[in-house]
Amino acid sequence: MTSDTTPSAEARPPRWLGWPRRGWLRLGGWLLLLIALRLVLVPAEARDPATSQELRAAVTAASDWMQRAQSAHDDGRYLYVYDAVHDLALDDYNDVRHAGVTMALYQAAGRDGDLEALAAADRAVEWMTAHLHRRDGWAALTNAEGTRAKVGGTALMVVALAERRLATGDTRHDALMRELGAFLAAMQRPDGGFLVAWEIPAGEPDRVGTSRYYPGEALWALALLHEAFPGEGWDEHARAASIFITTRRDDVEGVRFQPLADHWAAYGLAEMAEWGLSEPEIEYARRLAGRFGFLIRVEMQRTHGLFGGPGRLLREEVPASAFGTWIEGMSALWRLSTADERMADLRPAIEERLALGAGLLARRQIDALAAGDFAKPDLVRGAWLSGGLTRMDDQQHALSGLLYASDAIEGRTNRSPDVLLPGAGR
Repeated sequence: MTSDTTPSAEARPPRWLGWPRRGWLRLGGWLLLLIALRLVLVPAEARDPATSQELRAAVTAASDWMQRAQSAHDDGRYLYVYDAVHDLALDDYNDVRHAGVTMALYQAAGRDGDLEALAAADRAVEWMTAHLHRRDGWAALTNAEGTRAKVGGTALMVVALAERRLATGDTRHDALMRELGAFLAAMQRPDGGFLVAWEIPAGEPDRVGTSRYYPGEALWALALLHEAFPGEGWDEHARAASIFITTRRDDVEGVRFQPLADHWAAYGLAEMAEWGLSEPEIEYARRLAGRFGFLIRVEMQRTHGLFGGPGRLLREEVPASAFGTWIEGMSALWRLSTADERMADLRPAIEERLALGAGLLARRQIDALAAGDFAKPDLVRGAWLSGGLTRMDDQQHALSGLLYASDAIEGRTNRSPDVLLPGAGR
């Protein structure tokens, strides 16, 4: 029998209503912490996909910046670093980045039919040909002082000349391309990796220094040499480089978060797709797609959340020289996914990441209106700023990435221009 003073089971209030105040405070604290973590550590992504027209307009603006930046010198060099806040051109230079910017100019020239961009890139090639070191049948691009010839700079000079050849059909640099390729072959180690540079005063290679990215640059250059000159053995060197990169490079270089976000390797693998890739190469490409996808997503999240946007308290935007490489790499893997069925299941995710990430990158470009706030608008318009600075490879990587991301949006699988540049010398 139930006492009148003892509530029945039906009449009892829910147990949670009897929690002490301390329990409610603890629960509220955990909820606030979870909300803060969502806003700060895992903010919402930017969800504004780009159009192909928007990306192509950004490519043209970046190409125009490169051409204006070259006018600061009369020997074919570009403006290396510009401090837009203090209106200072910093006195420094880098031969590897010079070759990379020239490559990007040829890519833009070929796609847009822009003879002025072609002429600017040709002036840059003149600077490179004036800084060659020749020995034992090979040629290599040196630094401005003529003391060191890096594998990376020579590889990107090959790529630049290959892009010119694709854009114009002009074979005038074929002999030079083979000389430069011979240097890459001479610097390749038995394991497929590469010595980092040739020390000109000593007359021997640097056997101590290393570079994480030079092997990827050399891989792409050797693959393009095979495409230009099939049957000459360049594919054997490219394959050895690919095996090294996809199976050993990250361990040899002590890469902490593997795989290394190597867009150059992605370019090389995409170029080799028609040759047939091995299972280890495809497995590496799949992991690389995941790496680029993660990095692009994190960068997209920076613009949202409690501390996102201009003046954020946490995590600055990465420079375009980095963000652009992730778009480049993902674009190359998109092209690979269209050529190899073992990558096809990744294509929708790659396309989504490219449309969103490339859109964010394009919208960070300084337009004419914003450039008017600076002392020299022409050195800011079409550029990307980081901490008030822009470096020439910011425009290089952004241009190439946006150009090839537009291909993915359009479903355009052919990387080379559809038609040759009108009026270009043959």
